[in-house]
Amino acid sequence: MVRVTYYTDPACPWSWAAEPALRRLLMEFGDDVRITYVMAGMERELRDPLHLLEASLEAAAWSAMPVDPRIWLQRPPSSTYPACQAVKAAQEQGFEGAFLRVLREAIMCRRRPMDTAAALVDAAREVEGLDVERFEIDLRSHAIVEAFAADLERAGGRELPTFVLEDEGNLHSGKVAPDALAPARSRPIADALAALGTAAAAEVAACCDLPLARAQAELWQLASQWRARPEPVGGFGDLWSVA
Repeated sequence: MVRVTYYTDPACPWSWAAEPALRRLLMEFGDDVRITYVMAGMERELRDPLHLLEASLEAAAWSAMPVDPRIWLQRPPSSTYPACQAVKAAQEQGFEGAFLRVLREAIMCRRRPMDTAAALVDAAREVEGLDVERFEIDLRSHAIVEAFAADLERAGGRELPTFVLEDEGNLHSGKVAPDALAPARSRPIADALAALGTAAAAEVAACCDLPLARAQAELWQLASQWRARPEPVGGFGDLWSVA
């Protein structure tokens, strides 16, 4: 069993850049990995969105993850705290990982700031199996406020993202989940895409142990066969899904 404590924020550009490593870890270990998500509350009040614009472009260049940086110019979130609290509300039903992914795609790829209760409830409807009515009640509860406050205290100003992994008693800490813990196996791209749902080419490459260029070429080949569908992301890459 691999146990991971993951310090992050839904709007953190470098957490989005770390998604290939995280999804590789999840795909390789499956039910043998347990992730505790700690919401670190990156921006209580976002006063300077331009530093996140720069971080988004740098993280995208490093990771090849698609981004639409116009969100930081046109309608940045006023705060990342509401999205963090929403992850804690989804955690009440055991859907925090799936919901966090929906939030990341919404912010990084679709320019949705995700800083209001209405927007967060709409996002909850995208998570299969999540009871949206219960989620909305939890989102407005004092218990979730307290849970998020506990996460803020636990995070204690850590750099984001930070993974703390425990594997057979050994601790590993860093910004990206160590690849040595999850040596990817070769698998058909179509199978990986079906398992991942929506994914970037960099994530498919990581999960299939392929060079990025080959993963991109095979995804476009699937698209030519009407088996995969690209969603352009602001001129900075694509999100892929099964057609």
